[in-house]
Amino acid sequence: MKTQHMYASITRSVILLLLCSTIALAQEETKTVKDTLVFKQKYGLRIGADISKLARTFLSDDYTGFELIGDYRLTKRIYLAGELGNEEQILENEVLHNTTKGSYFKAGIDMNFYQNWLDMENMIYGGIRIGASTFTQTLNSYTIYDINNQYWDGRYTVENSEEFSGLTALWTELQIGLKAEIFNNFFAGFNVQLKVLISDKAPGDYENLYVPGYNRTYDSSRFGGGYGFNLSYLVPIFKKDKIIIQEKEAEE
Repeated sequence: MKTQHMYASITRSVILLLLCSTIALAQEETKTVKDTLVFKQKYGLRIGADISKLARTFLSDDYTGFELIGDYRLTKRIYLAGELGNEEQILENEVLHNTTKGSYFKAGIDMNFYQNWLDMENMIYGGIRIGASTFTQTLNSYTIYDINNQYWDGRYTVENSEEFSGLTALWTELQIGLKAEIFNNFFAGFNVQLKVLISDKAPGDYENLYVPGYNRTYDSSRFGGGYGFNLSYLVPIFKKDKIIIQEKEAEE
């Protein structure tokens, strides 16, 4: 009887030892280590142009314009950004013919929300700008209605060109867009813009119908919109290490 108890105790001890050895071996087999990868991120000046404005210039008789764009990378996610341009827009309808032309400048920051992998430099970003414009507005002609004139329904056009110079406008702008690297250091991008007009200097007896860089303003609203397609090139100035830590199973 004592012998049976002794054998049972030895058997339990052996089973417990085997179980502990199996657990320890399993833990050793699944042990992981951290592997560090280091890549170089480019920091520099990216410059380009808005090709949508160039396309409008060639396709429309009422518009001429161009816009240069640029950004400079400050940190991993933050970029200084801005646009510089010139526009001429002719607005013509049943009652008037107007020409606006001038220059504008926008400056602000962009934040990249896209998590790039390895050495990629793509962007999905949101940005804010402060925009300012100086321009002239020319009232080329206008149509008035004379109730005492029965010819042409009482309407006739006054050809009296009058130029209003020294006009200015200030606005703030929210941009949402993307920039994708299609070749080495060469990017294509798209953005949409929501604008809020802060102030504008208009002629005393006339209103601003169009503001270069802002868009049309004669719909009695302080809000505007816009869009842009751009091509740009990154001029690398220096590089910083981008460190990626990966976990992998340890080799036996």
